[in-house]
Amino acid sequence: MFLLFWLTGQAFARLGLMKMDDIPVPIRRDRPRLVDRLRASMRDRKLAYTTEKTYIHWIKQFIRFNRLRYPKAMGAKEVDAYLSWLATDRNVAPGTQSIALNALVFLYQKYLGTELGVLAYTRSKVRQRVPQVLSHSEAADIIQRMTGLPKLMMQIMYGAGLRQAECCSLRVKDIDFGMRELIIRAGKGNRDRRTVLPESIESDLSLQITRVRQRHAGDLERGYGEVYMPDALERKYPAAARELGWQFMFPATTIGVDPRAGVMRRHHIHPSTVRKALRRAVLASRIHKPVTCHTFRHSFATRLLEKGYDLRTIQELLGHADISTTEIYTHVLNKGGRGVISPID
Repeated sequence: MFLLFWLTGQAFARLGLMKMDDIPVPIRRDRPRLVDRLRASMRDRKLAYTTEKTYIHWIKQFIRFNRLRYPKAMGAKEVDAYLSWLATDRNVAPGTQSIALNALVFLYQKYLGTELGVLAYTRSKVRQRVPQVLSHSEAADIIQRMTGLPKLMMQIMYGAGLRQAECCSLRVKDIDFGMRELIIRAGKGNRDRRTVLPESIESDLSLQITRVRQRHAGDLERGYGEVYMPDALERKYPAAARELGWQFMFPATTIGVDPRAGVMRRHHIHPSTVRKALRRAVLASRIHKPVTCHTFRHSFATRLLEKGYDLRTIQELLGHADISTTEIYTHVLNKGGRGVISPID
């Protein structure tokens, strides 16, 4: 029977390892399983690690849906059935169904070299959604109810339009006080970009860098001080992992074992810590809107539109590959001919 198995977060915890969602898991070289061979193929093609994780997830779900049959024994018929099931039984959004399709196209056409031909699956219904945004007073109220690193991180997400993962991954060297900008490395789509550095939190960021410097000095004294280095930089610059510039702006409170390299390292704060702090602040504020970290990114874009900045500028700051993604914020503001004043007003 064909089985897929890889470590879950609980397994990492039982083994005393640090769960790091943005560090590529190691690939088993001796007797590699299908998942190992798939990961190796994706990394050879330079796919972003977030894409790798997403594709592995959907390929695993597809195999489970087909009762653990080996992919070579299946084809377009099974792909059609699975994608149709996602639409009719699971009621997934069109974007989710498209992601699952992309994963299966990679599995068959890129990895197995098998053409799927014309697929005839039932498509998910298109749903028009506008992003949930906060007014400035609501965003400020929630942020003021937070403390410590989560508060500073939320200020950055709202003040610079960062995604949660981008904020967690910030390094000391990515804060440019001279140019008053933040540099986002390997954001969504594995693209770099620059965005605004909020002037109001410059002093807080300087103080945070001082704390990072002090903690890093203590780690070095204890024989640690290394951080995870992306891509091949660890081999190219072996000493860089101990430099202050490469340290995470928002480090974790403890040092753990890097599951990829097996060495003790301090990674960045876990996203769940920020999400829990935000949840507590939202409940305390009594704001009855669905609020996540991404809501502050939406609110950042909306504030810029309110101030009259053009869509192209906002697109660059947000890191959208397609300006049509940025245009959705015009629906939030009801700009143009739809800027209707209610009769009661």
